[in-house]
Amino acid sequence: MKALEPVVERIILGSRWILVVFLIGLAVALAAYGASFFVKLAKVVVNVLIYDEADMILAMLGLIDAALVASLLIMVMIASYENFVGRFDDHDADIHWLGKLDSGSLKIKVASSIVAISSIHLLQVFLNSAGYSDSQIMWQVLMHLTFVVSALLLGFLEWVMARVKH
Repeated sequence: MKALEPVVERIILGSRWILVVFLIGLAVALAAYGASFFVKLAKVVVNVLIYDEADMILAMLGLIDAALVASLLIMVMIASYENFVGRFDDHDADIHWLGKLDSGSLKIKVASSIVAISSIHLLQVFLNSAGYSDSQIMWQVLMHLTFVVSALLLGFLEWVMARVKH
């Protein structure tokens, strides 16, 4: 049984490379989302003189939302690779910040990004409230508050864990 242990350990450790398939899939999804972004941007550019102020704000919020989602994808891809698969070269000065993305801080950053994305969606709902029922608005607010409370609890738990370590 003891002789089998190193083989099992190598298999388990080597299986982390399967995660690369998922990360490449996220990169492909990001490229597709980038194409979608350019379609939205083209629509804004074409209609810049037609949109009133409210429509322009909604269009800009849509672009900001897309940028936040893309940033979230990048953050998850890089942190996942860095934490679970392999290290990027230490001599590459362009990515020196990667070491700061441990799993705890990644959770906080992901939760914060989700709250920001939810905030933008909620703002879009409020700016276009005539298109939503009171019940739909209430559920949007409740979902947003759930995201906010979850992010705060994650932050609190990370704070508690940091204090326990010291």
